[in-house]
Amino acid sequence: MKSAYLKYAAALLLFGSNGIVASYIALTSYEIVLTRTLIASLFLILMFALSRQKVQFGRVRSHQFYLVVSGVAMGASWMFLYEAYAQIGVSIATLAYYCGPVIVMILSPILFREKATSAKVLGFLAVLAGMVFVNGQALSEGKTAWGLFCGVMSAVMYAFMVIFNKKAVSITGLENAMGQLITSFITVAIFVGLKQGFSIDIAPGNVWPILFLGIVNTGIGCYLYFSSIGHLPVQSVAISGYLEPLSALLFSAALLGERLSPLQIAGAVLILGGAVFGEIFGQKQSLPKLSASPVDP
Repeated sequence: MKSAYLKYAAALLLFGSNGIVASYIALTSYEIVLTRTLIASLFLILMFALSRQKVQFGRVRSHQFYLVVSGVAMGASWMFLYEAYAQIGVSIATLAYYCGPVIVMILSPILFREKATSAKVLGFLAVLAGMVFVNGQALSEGKTAWGLFCGVMSAVMYAFMVIFNKKAVSITGLENAMGQLITSFITVAIFVGLKQGFSIDIAPGNVWPILFLGIVNTGIGCYLYFSSIGHLPVQSVAISGYLEPLSALLFSAALLGERLSPLQIAGAVLILGGAVFGEIFGQKQSLPKLSASPVDP
């Protein structure tokens, strides 16, 4: 159990540093996501082959569809998120992104017939107020409306990702992450190809950060995530998952010099506190965390 917690914490810290690593890559947000999903997909295909697990993807056709839609949503979510990183900074973009779990939580009574509780509603209202504080202050400081829009849309796409992934119940673990990443790569590749063609000029100084983001932050991060969550209590996974946005805020302050105003700090407390409150008191059975993500940002 202890080793599982250490693996899970390591995965969350890796996910929390995604924005920091991306800030050292001199490519557009879409190109960063394209290279990240390509490298991570190849890495997870290799890990899955070495694990000799049985393929579950073809067992239930509807679950194939749900996983593909989830992967498309993840690709879109990351493109919005990395554009938000570039426009409004890692800290504010991360806070916007982590409204996604709360969107899922508030929609769960409709989509999954889960009981609507006062704690869920209070958590949602706290997150909503926190977003007003964070985004209102950001606009007053001259942050772009486009960047804030991208941050909000990353949360909306995150919610779609989790909702459809939850329906793909027969495809789990490493295979689930691999399928999502491959679909995300195809989605982003189509977008980039239509937007600018497939020619990407990668300077020598960008090679190592790109490889680190794809292999370490995403590939190894996903492997650690999925090799640990099956050995941990569901509630622990849900609550401990908020180590990721907290670490992202700390990393962006320490390494990028980003600072939140007192009003934005209050907003961050409302967003993360409201989400955790809803997780603890709002539902007896927690929703799955994706990190991304599982494959989180």
